[in-house]
Parts: sequence; C-alpha cells; structure tokens
Amino acid sequence: MSLGGDRRAAMKALPQAVATLQQRIAAFGREETGARLGDMRSPLTTHDFGRAVWSRYSAVLAEDDEKRARQPSKSAIEDEVRTRANAILDDPRFTAEGVDLSNPLARLDATLEALAVREAQRFDHEAREIKLKALRQMLVDGETALVEHEIDDFLTRNALTAARGSSERTILGKNLMRAEIEAIERSLERDQGLYGGQPSDPLVKQPADLPTGATVAPLPIKELFKDYIAARQAVGKHKDGAVAWETAILHLVKFVGHADARRITKRNLLDWRDKLAVEGKSPKTIADKYLASVRAIFRWAFENDRLSTNEAETVRQPIGKKQHSRERGYTTTEATAVLVASLQYRPAKSANPSNRESAHISAAKQWLPLLCAFTGARVTEMAQLRTEDIREEQCRWVLRVSPDAGSVKAGGYRDVPIHRQVVELGFIDFARSAKNGPLFHAGKTSSGYLKAARATAGRVSQWLQNSDLVPEGVQPSHGWRHRFKTQARELGQSDRIADAIQGHAGRSASDDYGDVSIVAKARLIDALPGYQIHHAAGVSDRKDQLSAK
Repeated sequence: MSLGGDRRAAMKALPQAVATLQQRIAAFGREETGARLGDMRSPLTTHDFGRAVWSRYSAVLAEDDEKRARQPSKSAIEDEVRTRANAILDDPRFTAEGVDLSNPLARLDATLEALAVREAQRFDHEAREIKLKALRQMLVDGETALVEHEIDDFLTRNALTAARGSSERTILGKNLMRAEIEAIERSLERDQGLYGGQPSDPLVKQPADLPTGATVAPLPIKELFKDYIAARQAVGKHKDGAVAWETAILHLVKFVGHADARRITKRNLLDWRDKLAVEGKSPKTIADKYLASVRAIFRWAFENDRLSTNEAETVRQPIGKKQHSRERGYTTTEATAVLVASLQYRPAKSANPSNRESAHISAAKQWLPLLCAFTGARVTEMAQLRTEDIREEQCRWVLRVSPDAGSVKAGGYRDVPIHRQVVELGFIDFARSAKNGPLFHAGKTSSGYLKAARATAGRVSQWLQNSDLVPEGVQPSHGWRHRFKTQARELGQSDRIADAIQGHAGRSASDDYGDVSIVAKARLIDALPGYQIHHAAGVSDRKDQLSAK
C-alpha cells in the first residue's frame, strides 16, 4: 500500500492506511477460519495417535473373535469331510443334500468343498503369519502401504486430516502397523489355546480418556457447529454464520487436542476458560464470546439428542460490575463535535486509484453518525440501509430497518421517522440520487450484505477513534444509543416508544400488547432538538457531492 512520495502527506495518511490494513488482515483471518470450519475436519494431533493404536488393536482382535465364531469345530469339520467323501463313493448309507452324484463336476465340487472346510483354519493361520512378517519388514523399511486404507478410515471416522507425505500421517501409519502386529501375535497365540496374552509393545495400551469397551463414534464439534448454525438460520438467526464464534470453536479444538465433542468434559472447559484468562482475554470476552458460543452449541446438541450430557451447562466466567467514570453516551458538546467532523469529512485525494477511499465508505463517514444520533439505532443497522429503505409516508420521510438488508437483532423490521435536521442537511437528496441497492457498502448479494455492513461500521468507528473524536469511556457508535435513550427520558417520553425506535426487545409480557405506531414514534423524533451544526463549512454545497456514488 503506497503512501506517496511526500513525507508530510504520507504521515497524515498513515493512520487511515493502518486501519485499512487491519481491516484486510481481519477479513483474511475470517475467510481462513471459515474455510477451516467449512472443511469440518481438524488437523491430526499427537493426542489422536493413542486412540488410533488402541482402536486398530481392538478392531483386529474383534475381527478375529468374529471369524472364530463362524468357523466350525474340528469334529464338525471331520464329520463334513466324511459325509462328502461317502457321498462321492455312492455309499447308499450317506447322501449329500443338494449334490447330483450322477454329475462328475458336482462330485468334484463336493470334494473340493470338503477339502476347503478342512483346510480353512490352516490357511487362515498361514495368512496371518505371512502378513505379520510383511508388517514387521515394512516397519523396518519405513513403508506404510499395508495400512493406507486403515489410515484413511481412521481419519474419516474421526473427522481428522493429515496430508499424504506429512510426518503426522507417517507416524500414524507406523503406529497402526505396530498395533496390528501386536493383534496378530495375540491371534496366533489363540490358535494354541492361549487367550491371556497382553501387548508387549509399550505403545499399544488403552488411552486413559477412553472407557473400556467404548464404541461410540466420534462426534466432531465442527459438525455440531455447522448443524447448530443451520438450525438457527432456519428461524432467522445468525445470518452471518456466527463468524465471531468460529474463533472460539477453533481455539477449543486446539486446546483439548481433538475435535470430538463427546470427549469434551466439564473439566476440559474449565481448564480452557482459565487458559483464555492467562492469554489475556477479558472476563467479558471469555463469558460473552468463548463460553457463550460453546454453551449454546452444547445445549442445542443435548436438547436434540446429539450429546447424552451437557458438559458446558454450568461452566461460567464471573464478570465484575464495570465501573463507569462518566455517562456512557455522548454529551451535547461531544455529539456536536462528531457531527460537525462527519459532515465536513472529505476523503484524502490520491493519484493512485487503488489508494482512494471508496464512495460508500466516504458516504458512511458523512452520514452514519447523523443517522445514529437521531435514531439511536445500531450502527450496522444504519450501515445496511438501501435506497428502497427510504420512503415518504403521509408527508414525512421514514426509513425502514429491514432484515432483508442484512440483520435486525430484535427480529422483524421496524420503521423510524427521519428527523427534520437529517432532511435539511441533505440526506434525502443523497439517498434519492444514489444507485439502487446499499447506500454505504458495496455488497453485491443479500447473503453478503451483513458482512459488508459490519465492515463499513468498523471503518467508521475506527475513523472516529483515529480522529480523537471519541471520549474515553464512550463507544464510538454505541454512545449514540445511550444518548438517544437519555434524551427520550429527559423529554418525558415512554421507554417503550424509545425501545421501538431503537430496536430494543420489550421488558415484559405487557410490551407485546398493542403497537407503537409511526405517529407515536414521530412524536418522540420531532421532540428531539437539533444540533448547532449549520455553520459547518461546506454543508450548503455538499449535497451534490455526497449524492455521487
């Protein structure tokens, strides 16, 4: 990213360049995270090796048990051989059911079948000896060809991945070979009637976290995450795919060393919580992002019979009551300073088109603070406004916050009357002259609107902070929501009406009765005083410039 050849101009442009770079890095991180979760598989870790070894050892012996159960006893084999032999000799005292003795081919087939029954056990014994010898030799040679199928099977069943040629895959292959060698040795001992043998290879042992006789298939937590989000999106929630939660899920998988939700215990989650604190995460971040995401997924999995227990149910992170040294909203003086700066904003000029700020972002920096000031809305809700969301109704202008434009936290749409000062400053002219679609971002499809709107909101907040317009203790955009509620109370207006304008959920069941009409909302909006910003340089001739996108 070039800052030009002039040092003074470069230093002036540096904060914005840094903010842009941070946005790109964050976007790249989200794309990478999404891709890894989309794959639904986790990298193979050393923690998985022990389970793979024991699983293979147990599987080979289980196959041996099943095979022996199907094999006839020695006396049964001898009886079958005598039956077949006498039938072939046409001895009238013996018959072989289903055998046509007048047919020479049928008589030969009966002979071969009798021999096969008699030789089956000996052949199986020799086959195991041959495979045992081959495994030992390949282990010495460092080859894993004989267990490639078992490697793929283990990785698939456990939602793991290990690239061909990687050291992890080679180690897994060798470990599986050692497990199979031990199992074949035990099976050969069984041929001699010895059933008490134990593995002599120290690698082959039952993992401490695997209960005896455990056969339940792994349940990848990434699979749960995907299914949970799909279920929530079906009812209009998590339209963005809960991208903020992806980091939490991946962090948990890395911490416990595997991706099997069935193996994650309450103790694991408590230790994970403590690890997050050691890493410097704030108690609020741990509670509201990391633990909240896992708790929601585990609760859904338990309620839908995907998990037999909810290990996350009682895992909590205490949060101390935040001490505020000042009001959380902007004061009138602070709000006026922000609005003057936003209305006077001009993007830095650049001869290089790739370094120019997009028209959408410039418009957002000019209009979003003003819209938030007179609606108390979430900044992302204003950033996702489209041209069709602005309309005139009964001789006044109204904007609609619609889930079709991205997301609405409270669920459904809401209409908000536009304050007279917003109209006077040219917002309607800007919206009318804009192209169809989003006003403040360049999202092309409805599925990408929310992500684009959030990116725009972040750019505006970063700009306000870099411009030293945000007082300590005030959030750049959320400060407008606090101020709006304060103003409504000072005007003696109902909190319910303010909630309906701002998109806050009702506090009691009674709030669900009746509607807050446009007339009621307009009464509060019209009562809000304007700001002394008409003297801001360039306001009168800026309308045409701001309407160009």
